[in-house]
Order: sequence, then C-alpha cells, then structure tokens
Amino acid sequence: VQLQASGGGLVQAGGSLRLSCATAGVIFSSYALRWYRQAPGKQRELVATITTDGFGTYSDYVKGRFAVSRDNPKNTVYLQMNGLKPEDTAIYYCNIWRQGVDYWGQGTQVTVSS
Repeated sequence: VQLQASGGGLVQAGGSLRLSCATAGVIFSSYALRWYRQAPGKQRELVATITTDGFGTYSDYVKGRFAVSRDNPKNTVYLQMNGLKPEDTAIYYCNIWRQGVDYWGQGTQVTVSS
C-alpha cells in the first residue's frame, strides 16, 4: 500500500490550501481514509475522516473550515482547508487502516503565517 500526499505550502492566515493523497495497492473504494497532522513538539492528531460512502467527520479544531472528499476512480482523497490559522501549521499525513495495519503517506508541510 502506498500513499503520496501533496499540496502543502506556505500561506498567510485566512488563506486556503488543498491537500491531495494519491493511493496505490489497495481497493481504494473499500476503505475509510483519514487525515492527521503533527505540529512540532506535539502528538499526531486526527483531523478528518471520510467513510466509504463519502461522509466526513472532523476534529473540533477544523470543523467548519476544512472539508474532506474522495475521488474513487482516481484513488485520491482531498482535504480542502479554508480559513487557515497559524495553529494549523503542521505536517499533514494521509492514512489508511487496513487489516490491522496503519499505512501512512510521507506527509506534506503546511505553514500558516500570521
């Protein structure tokens, strides 16, 4: 299973970014996907989850600002991030939990300047 995250960058507070995570080696449509993030000196935290039928759930920190979506034919999950805040600065990781194993992408850096 391979996951490749992209789309991070440097943005000013209030700006937007769209992260993508392309996957391979898995029947994409059969699995929920998750986005996590990890800020320097902090534990990795769950940001958003999207179910197999496209239903998204969010942490309280990002609810109302972020939107997760998936494109099954493209084997890709997205995270649209609006209204970014400096506290959103972190490395963002996509994740699949499959048959008892967590698979992670390499992460993409998001930096929000004030």
